[in-house]
Amino acid sequence: MHPSKQPWLHSAWIDTVFILSPPFLCLLAIVLFPDFFQQHVHNLPVPAWVLLILLIDVGHVYSTLFRTYLEKETLAQRRQLLVWAPFGAWVGGMLLYALGGGIFWRVLAYLAVFHFIRQQYGFMRLYSRKEKRPAWERHLDTFCIYAATLLPLLLWHVEGERNFNWFIDRDFVYLSFPAVAPFITAFNGLVFGVYLLKEGWVLYQTRTLNVPRNLVIIGTFLAWYIGIVYYNGDLIFTSFNVISHGIPYLALVWIYGHKRQTKASLEGKPAWHDRWSLGLVGIGFFVGLVVALAYIEEGLWDALVWRDHPQVFTFFQMLPQVEDKLLLSILVPLLALPQMTHYILDGFIWKSSGSPLKT
Repeated sequence: MHPSKQPWLHSAWIDTVFILSPPFLCLLAIVLFPDFFQQHVHNLPVPAWVLLILLIDVGHVYSTLFRTYLEKETLAQRRQLLVWAPFGAWVGGMLLYALGGGIFWRVLAYLAVFHFIRQQYGFMRLYSRKEKRPAWERHLDTFCIYAATLLPLLLWHVEGERNFNWFIDRDFVYLSFPAVAPFITAFNGLVFGVYLLKEGWVLYQTRTLNVPRNLVIIGTFLAWYIGIVYYNGDLIFTSFNVISHGIPYLALVWIYGHKRQTKASLEGKPAWHDRWSLGLVGIGFFVGLVVALAYIEEGLWDALVWRDHPQVFTFFQMLPQVEDKLLLSILVPLLALPQMTHYILDGFIWKSSGSPLKT
């Protein structure tokens, strides 16, 4: 594929910087500053926690608002889903927490894993939208994107606990069968090699190369294997996991809003809710709102449940920590409701055939 005809979602530089480069930039940071990352194998320094968890991870959850509740068209088309999804998630969360806090976090962890995997598949599909290729090539790409994510997770499960977790300690079910780990690793490498050979063959046969699709798939292989398997450190895992997921998602929501506004302007019917993605003011509103909501949520988590970062949430420390199990069974699912709703809605909101992202 000629460079000028690449299937960018917005533009070469926006897509490259905010969607495609994050896993490679994480790897570059680890190579340039290995001592810093090795110093934080078991925990995150507070500044890193603020950047990775508060601003990016929790922040990207709230960006879904701009694709759902703050978008008039989606709100009208999917009103029932937008009303019942959070209600059902809260009720389901309370039932799970009533069975045990560990059960609640385990189900939420696997739901999050599914969400993370599907995002990589979704980006691969978006960047393949203009290709006319044989079915076997498309099926191989799909197999590779799932292998790139599931095989490192399988290694995590068979090797047992690591120096990091998804949400809390032992939120995964560990199989403790390390004897099969070398075979899984070899298979992961084989799949990666087959993908590279396939792309080399396609390039030789057609003189075309889909740059963004290749960067998505190669970046996924690198981020998930290096972040989970090759290294065993909390900061490295969290950097790969959060940056490679959260930054592209934030960019995707902004690109969608920008394209939607552009279309509305061309049709002569722009509205105030279409203008949030335009210019510095729009970007400031977008970033400011998600950061403010993320800070409030994490402040409530810290004061009422965790008490991990009082220096970051000084104002919230006047609130009492909740220890009653019944109250926690109501409160914890309520505080987790934004991310649960985000996971659920994300499975629906990007499937519209009329989405401006698919043009």
